Amino acid sequence: MTLRREVLLVVHPDRDATAGAAREVAAQLAAAGIRLRVADEEVRQLVQANGHAPECTVVAPDDDPAAGTELVFVLGGDGTLLRAAELARPAGVPVLGVNLGRVGFLTEADSDALEETVRRVVEGHYRVEERMTVDVTVAVEGEIVARTWALNEASVERSSRVRILDALIEVDGRPVSSFGCDGVLCATPTGSTAYAFSAGGPIMWPDVEALLVVPSNAHAMFSRPLVVSRNSVITVGIDPEGSTAVLTCDGLRHIELPRGARVRVVAGRVPVRLARLWDGPFTDRLVHKFALPVKSWRERDRHQPR
Repeated sequence: MTLRREVLLVVHPDRDATAGAAREVAAQLAAAGIRLRVADEEVRQLVQANGHAPECTVVAPDDDPAAGTELVFVLGGDGTLLRAAELARPAGVPVLGVNLGRVGFLTEADSDALEETVRRVVEGHYRVEERMTVDVTVAVEGEIVARTWALNEASVERSSRVRILDALIEVDGRPVSSFGCDGVLCATPTGSTAYAFSAGGPIMWPDVEALLVVPSNAHAMFSRPLVVSRNSVITVGIDPEGSTAVLTCDGLRHIELPRGARVRVVAGRVPVRLARLWDGPFTDRLVHKFALPVKSWRERDRHQPR
């Protein structure tokens, strides 16, 4: 018996910007006999508007909407892909992103390659790679009060603009440094090109087995980023006499942190799976996404008008 194929479609909340692309994807998938699933009634109405009526099922976000699907197809930027990863991860379903935003580092294709991207999905011409996540727990007075996770980073930041955050960094149960700061980021290799990069952290290739700790605007002599083992345990302790803080994971999940809270970050047990269409090393992606100069300044200067 041949199983019927099904894809979960996730689109950027700006429906006007994604309407045309969503309808194009829905039409191509329907023509190939692939069923479409969405986690939002508004998206269903979007893809079935203007006479387009591909078969479309709405599954609520709380009902594991990716379970049983072949792929989560994302239209938007990295923020939309992170939201889609939240839906895909429990079911172990790969995520494929088409960038309709700016940099779109996690996305696999740009909007001008949309038709080709869908064709490759229809033909099954993609590979899947696993990306490390982090598991995060919050403890207050020795009791765990919250659990969450992140694909890019877990950030502990001050909750008040008028007071700095006093934080103690520990690695493997040993204190490393304490300082006042705006925050501390604990990132995966995937997240090293995101918030952690903007805060001054290094870029790590995604197959590096390591975690990254990046202080943000720290008031200390020793506040450089740290690259630690995948097996390490990172703890960010909030000063009991200092200010409160907030934990944010991937910009999506927020947890208020009282004074004295301890945030523990370890390599995640469940990865996120990303679908890849194009062969080539991470170096090529880095150069393309950041538009990096790859010619010497002398060579570039020869092509400048005199």
